[in-house]
Amino acid sequence: MTRHPAPTRRRFLTTAVSALTLTQAARAASIFPFIPDHYTFSQAQIQDAVARKFPIQRTASQIFDVVLSNPVVGMSPDHNRVTVHVDARLAIHFMPNPVSGAFTLSTQLDYDAPSRSVILLSPSVDDSQFTGDAAQYNQQIATAGALLAAQLLDHYPIHTFKPEELQFAGVSYEPGRITVLTNCIRVQIVEK
Repeated sequence: MTRHPAPTRRRFLTTAVSALTLTQAARAASIFPFIPDHYTFSQAQIQDAVARKFPIQRTASQIFDVVLSNPVVGMSPDHNRVTVHVDARLAIHFMPNPVSGAFTLSTQLDYDAPSRSVILLSPSVDDSQFTGDAAQYNQQIATAGALLAAQLLDHYPIHTFKPEELQFAGVSYEPGRITVLTNCIRVQIVEK
C-alpha cells in the first residue's frame, strides 16, 4: 500500500494559511498595537481639573452675589454625565443676611477639536438646597445658579491632549465616543 503525502501537506498548508490570515486580521484591527484605543481619566483626575476653577465669585442677575466653592465631582453613568456638587454662599440684595446652601450640577462631556480638549458641555442645575430665609426663593436661586454654571463651566476643559498622544508614525487620531463609567471617564481614540 502506497501512502500519498499530499493530503497531509494540504492540511498543513490550510492550517498555516488560516493562522496567517487570522494574524493579519488582528493586526489590521489595530494598525499599531501599542497605540491605545482609549484613554481613561479617573474621578480624582477630573476632581483636580474641576477644583482648579474654584472658588468662583460672581454677581448673578445683579441680584445675587455668589461664592461657589468646594466642588465634589461625581459620575452618573446611567445618564452619561458628570455631576458637580458645590457649596454656595449668596448675598441677596433684598435679604439682610447672606445664606448658604449647595447646588448640584450635571454636565455632558464633548471633545473640542481646536483645543484638543475634553470639555464640560451644557451644565444644568439638577438640585439646589438652601434653608432658612432663602428656602422660599429656591426656584430663583436655582435659575441664577443655572445661568452662572452655564457661563462659568460650559466648555471648561477637564483634559487637554498633547499632540503626541493623538499622532503616531504620520497617522492622526482623535477622540471618539466619551463614556462616563462609575469611577472614571473613558475616551475612545479613533483614526482620523
